Amino acid sequence: MSFDSYYNEMYLADGSVRSHYQPLAEWIAETPPEHIVQMRQAAHLLFHRVGITFAVYGEEAGSERLIPFDMLPHIIPAAEWRAIAKGLRQRAKALNAFLHDIYHGQEILRAGHIPKERVTENKQFRPEMVGLDVPGGIYAHVAGIDLVRAGAGEYYVLEDNLRTPSGVSYMLENRKMMMRLVPELFARQSIAPVEHYPDMLLENLRSVAPTGVENPTVVLLTPGQFNSAYFEHAFLAQQMGIELVEGPDLFVRDDAVYMRTTSGPQRVDVIYRRIDDDFLDPQAFRADSMLGVPGLVEAYRKGKVTLANAIGTGVADDKSIYPYVPEMIRFYLGEEPLLNNVPTYQLSFKDDLAYVLAHLAELVVKEVHGSGGYGMLIGPTSTEREREAYRQRILDAPEKFIAQPTLSLSTCPIFVEQGVAPRHIDLRPFVLSGKDVMMVPGGLTRVALREGSLVVNSSQGGGTKDTWIVEE
Repeated sequence: MSFDSYYNEMYLADGSVRSHYQPLAEWIAETPPEHIVQMRQAAHLLFHRVGITFAVYGEEAGSERLIPFDMLPHIIPAAEWRAIAKGLRQRAKALNAFLHDIYHGQEILRAGHIPKERVTENKQFRPEMVGLDVPGGIYAHVAGIDLVRAGAGEYYVLEDNLRTPSGVSYMLENRKMMMRLVPELFARQSIAPVEHYPDMLLENLRSVAPTGVENPTVVLLTPGQFNSAYFEHAFLAQQMGIELVEGPDLFVRDDAVYMRTTSGPQRVDVIYRRIDDDFLDPQAFRADSMLGVPGLVEAYRKGKVTLANAIGTGVADDKSIYPYVPEMIRFYLGEEPLLNNVPTYQLSFKDDLAYVLAHLAELVVKEVHGSGGYGMLIGPTSTEREREAYRQRILDAPEKFIAQPTLSLSTCPIFVEQGVAPRHIDLRPFVLSGKDVMMVPGGLTRVALREGSLVVNSSQGGGTKDTWIVEE
């Protein structure tokens, strides 16, 4: 398989427009450039007014920043989306089966499909979860699965985000913005809706309440306003009509969790937590955590409250486990993977290490516990000095790294000062697992705004787009 050439989402090789982009191309051609500039400015002001920001740690210029929004949507035909969605459901089922297995019988480890130490010595593996039965056997209630399109147009899974995946608020706000600014575009095509995501999420969370709870109380637990995704936490709680709480708002009594309210304690049944495992309960994990709830893990172990996502899900989205997901699908579901992984070199293997060290200038090297685009080496855009420094880091601890081919991510048009230009994108659909596996059509499209850049993360200067699934 070749990753050298990139797939253009809007144009065919002969320069003609793909049929599902035709209405957009016509709109661009007939809309005066100055009108587009005005709409872009209006979008910027509206996002500022709503407060759609994310925090950037370590920046002196200010702790918050707007995520740049591009008005040209990423468009996917319905038939293509159906195939993607089928693959995402398959992957989510296998990942949940894997998490249940490693905290119970560890059959996949016994069968030798994954080296045992990759799991049991992983810092995201939580011994506290061993033998604990969670409602419905669901561990990753919300998954943000990052997809890229490379080569001739095939989709690949770049990574599975199963801990506290973020970005869905931007998906919803981007759609609102598009409907407000360019309603005429929605009249030209039938675009699948996404605004029901909060209802779907709430229904999903209620479906995994502890056994016997008829009318569960759901809350969203946030680390607080200084968290990079605080806007999203507040937004989702408001959209779902549930309470947004911080650690001190909750307490545990007789192994049950309660929320402090003006009318007295109220029992809490499901916690959609946006706090990492380490900070959830100072009695079980980090004793210095001021963000969590003392006694929460014991209440969880006794089956008195559901945590979404479950404690210990991080082991399944660790980059050292990622290469084994296709094997999980075969082992647990007896099926071939519908979505492929990106070929991955595991530097703990001697032959892989030798190859990567000899080809650093061609590959992308990542820390197995890294996220957000940090700690990566992008070979083709790196200097010799950067490669040599990274080489030493690899040699010091090869098991802490993986490497992959440099993907020529597909491109989608964006508005730039000179007009319209292609930029590289990826797509993060949000997969909900409860009684069923569900998702809204599309997801968050992230775009690398700098020409030639392959890094789409907002923390690294990326932007976002609305994602349209065109119904037939």
